[in-house]
Amino acid sequence: MRVNTPHGELFVYTGAREHKPNQPAVVFVHGTGMDHTVWVLPSRYFARHGYNVLSLDLPGHGKSGGNPVSTIDEMADAVAEVMEATGIANAALVGHSMGSLVTLSAAARYPDRARALVLIGTTVPMGVHPAMMTSAANNDHDVIDMITYWGYSKSAQLGGNENPGMWMAGSTLRLLEKAKKDVIHLDLKACEDYSTGQEHGRSVRCPTLFILGDRDIMTPMRSAKTLVDTISNAKVCRMTKTGHSLMMEKPDALLDALITIV
Repeated sequence: MRVNTPHGELFVYTGAREHKPNQPAVVFVHGTGMDHTVWVLPSRYFARHGYNVLSLDLPGHGKSGGNPVSTIDEMADAVAEVMEATGIANAALVGHSMGSLVTLSAAARYPDRARALVLIGTTVPMGVHPAMMTSAANNDHDVIDMITYWGYSKSAQLGGNENPGMWMAGSTLRLLEKAKKDVIHLDLKACEDYSTGQEHGRSVRCPTLFILGDRDIMTPMRSAKTLVDTISNAKVCRMTKTGHSLMMEKPDALLDALITIV
């Protein structure tokens, strides 16, 4: 569905199910240069198990209108606007990579909106390799190659997807190639400039689950420890033999983890 917000008309995937009154809700937020399609499997599952699903394309991404925004907090504002426009009072907020920073900001700054928080493939601060930033600034294809290559564990790059017929790296490559000009650079810069993660972590009051891959080289597990320790009563789910792209590499295990908190 399409939702009118101050950031433009945004596209929201509902898991192919209409929202119903009095159902719990879950919001999914994608990472750099991506869109709602990275969440199709969990979106469809929860939509068929009694949840109202909001898997949004952030402004300027995917099927959404509006201009891409330059800060994590403004992306979080867009999430809150979508919830307001669709009548969702609160939800489990689920974010991956850049999306995890967005949901962290939303949970801290809009506490009444957050029933639970799930941070997948996350760390704060979320630094960006200079080569990636330079390539993104020039809109070079190299940044797409780097995100794709570094985003998967070595074993995943050899194949063996748990979803038969799906080419993991290829699907990521094609998705990033669809990103509008300058979107990847703006997203990466927003991640690098986000300096209030620890402060926001101290403000989180809802149940929180970290889902981290033990072979993630983009946001290594060890780099999330400070944020884990900052958020009260946070729990950690360690995904073995998995890189940064957990939704692709371990879709079933990820869904099992989400079910425990969403």
